[in-house]
Amino acid sequence: MIGTLNYRMDSSSVHGFFLALTTAILWGVLPIFLKISLDAMDSATITTYRFYSAALIVGLILYAKSRLPSIRSLTKLEWALFALAALMLVLNYIGTVEGLVYLKPESAQVLMQLAPFLLMLGGLVFFNEVFSRLQFLGAGILISGLLLFFNQRLEGILESNTERPLGIILIIAAAACWAIYALCQKPLLKTLSAQQLTLLIYVFGGTLLLPITQFSSVLTMNDLQLFALLFCCANTLIAYGAFTKALAIWEASKVSAVIATSPLFTLLANAVAAIIWPDLFSPSHLDSLAYLGVGFVIAGSMLTALGRKETPA
Repeated sequence: MIGTLNYRMDSSSVHGFFLALTTAILWGVLPIFLKISLDAMDSATITTYRFYSAALIVGLILYAKSRLPSIRSLTKLEWALFALAALMLVLNYIGTVEGLVYLKPESAQVLMQLAPFLLMLGGLVFFNEVFSRLQFLGAGILISGLLLFFNQRLEGILESNTERPLGIILIIAAAACWAIYALCQKPLLKTLSAQQLTLLIYVFGGTLLLPITQFSSVLTMNDLQLFALLFCCANTLIAYGAFTKALAIWEASKVSAVIATSPLFTLLANAVAAIIWPDLFSPSHLDSLAYLGVGFVIAGSMLTALGRKETPA
């Protein structure tokens, strides 16, 4: 009996690890395909396609399970939180895509590691959560890693013809919007399931963007750009699905720690993209301090995730 129990626990851990790793890989390579899509489509239109395609699949799944959400059950406060969450996710998606206009994918992905850190700070302020010593250490390492990474990158960005400091501002803003979105979700999940809330946010967010969406721009895409857009849409659904499933069967701190490795996959994807599409991507010319910074950012993200304490009663 004990042997069987241990096997099941190990099996869940392995399953949770691979689901989290799937999310890390998909989020890591996403900036590459977003950048390709941007050559033929604006950020708002890309986001609308991603929202509505994901909403369609999630809606069909919930319909098949007879679990479509009922918005009548929401209070005025929950409606306000829902509207804010949807707006913040829209701004996160658009800010991330727009940031890629001015930054290389690896720079954007490393900087985006601020998002879970800002979420934890929000938990301290709004939900009375407590930072452990390990989390304080992780936060310090994370900030140090960002400084090391942009030690070389900032000068290169200022002198570059393809990168601009505006990209840094946009990605930081996108990270902050994601943290606000995640904080708004927490009380809403007492009334709605994760899939129900996701469906409503995708529909609401896509509808917000309709006035500035140019659906016809998809007709001007070449085969590579169309594939990139389809990949971005599928990525939205699969990555968040794997993330949600991983959280259901594995500890949230461990899931977060695995996902923190996504910048490594961005660096790898950019290196491969520079070989396959040299006209669209250039190799990452990072010095040793920048690579050390990437390592610090990943290590800091892992420590802040694994060092969580329970919220005091």
